[in-house]
Amino acid sequence: MKSAVETLSPTRAKLTVEVPFEELKPSLDAAYKKIAQQINIPGFRRGKVPPMVIDRQVGRGAVLDEAINDVLPKKYVEALEENSLQPLAQPEIEVTKFEDNEALEFTAEVDVRPEITVPDYDGIEAQVDDVEVTDADVEEQVQALRERFGTLSDVERAAADGDFVVIDSRPPRTARCSRAPRSPACPTRSAAVACSTVSTRPSPA
Repeated sequence: MKSAVETLSPTRAKLTVEVPFEELKPSLDAAYKKIAQQINIPGFRRGKVPPMVIDRQVGRGAVLDEAINDVLPKKYVEALEENSLQPLAQPEIEVTKFEDNEALEFTAEVDVRPEITVPDYDGIEAQVDDVEVTDADVEEQVQALRERFGTLSDVERAAADGDFVVIDSRPPRTARCSRAPRSPACPTRSAAVACSTVSTRPSPA
């Protein structure tokens, strides 16, 4: 395999790759096996169809397309390694030349990591202005820490400005009253009132 790189910009490169047909043989064999598993030819078991029959029934072009789809990613990665390129995105690949029994040529444009040259930093000086911290600045930061990490304590007094108040907003429980019947043993006894608390929770079935 031959490859060359053209720098289009500091962050983009173009690879030109040429692959001899002999290097396509493993991908061609794999393509024939894959297609043989996908087709049904009378007189042959699935997966056992000879390459010549596949060429006649499916077409040599379909086999070549399958082989190219298999070999392109592999040769693209090899070209990156040969030229010490580090891609940053998916490439734009274009097959520029391919004929049966001839070399495969394709190009790949891709964004790459730029080469950065660090300048000599000896002798570079940096000036930092002195910062004056006042008592008010310290108190402001301390108060901020109190608000972030402070805990609340219960107090027995009326709520004041700045207090945190917890309010129970649940509805009150209602009462149902009924007058007890007059006792037959003592008809003159005054009636008593019996009250029972009614809960809003539904009774179990």
